[in-house]
Amino acid sequence: MLKKHIPNTITCLNLISGCIATYWALCGVWDLALLFIVIGAVFDFFDGMSARLLGVSSPIGKELDSLADDITFGFAPSAILFDFLKNGIDYLPWHYLSYAAFIMAAFSALRLAKFNLDERQSMGFIGLPTPANALFWGALTVGADDWLLSSPALYYAVFAGIFVSCWLLVAEIPMFALKFKTWGWQGNEVKYVFLLTCIPLLLIPLLLYGSISGLAAIIAWYVILSVVCNGKQHP
Repeated sequence: MLKKHIPNTITCLNLISGCIATYWALCGVWDLALLFIVIGAVFDFFDGMSARLLGVSSPIGKELDSLADDITFGFAPSAILFDFLKNGIDYLPWHYLSYAAFIMAAFSALRLAKFNLDERQSMGFIGLPTPANALFWGALTVGADDWLLSSPALYYAVFAGIFVSCWLLVAEIPMFALKFKTWGWQGNEVKYVFLLTCIPLLLIPLLLYGSISGLAAIIAWYVILSVVCNGKQHP
């Protein structure tokens, strides 16, 4: 039947988006790279939804989805960071240290492999989801690249941040997902608070500076809120 191929076709469109994003990243056109990462995220959202609606979920679809996600949300943002680090190459004692950006692609693959085997992640996540990590780095480099390259300290903060994000991808830290069993306030407080606070975080940098760096702030806030809420539940 034709319908059984629809989810995998959407997943392949995600993978193709990631390939195009990687191309633009290595060309130094980070805004287009980020655009195709976002397009890939849209396809990633709809492939799973279509598989459930059509009742055609399959093991090959699950594996294909992880492969596509590692390209779009692992390799593509690593390519953006690689090109970013090259732009500040005068700050590096050895130019080949810029290749450290690709460590994030490997940790993204590890995170996705763990996700496929971890039955605890049906209504939430253990560790930072790869799309969130990709959007953080894409938005940060596109929206604040001049500022980040303005001093060695900020440049090295980005370099260190790569290793922090690698740890977050595989850390045993529960993080909430924007999945709703009901639409009421009770039981969804954290999700609604997060969604409401996203609005000023996104709009203030956009309206004041024309920067999309607020998207990176949203991802950082998501991680902080997840850690704080998890700490309250497990004193």
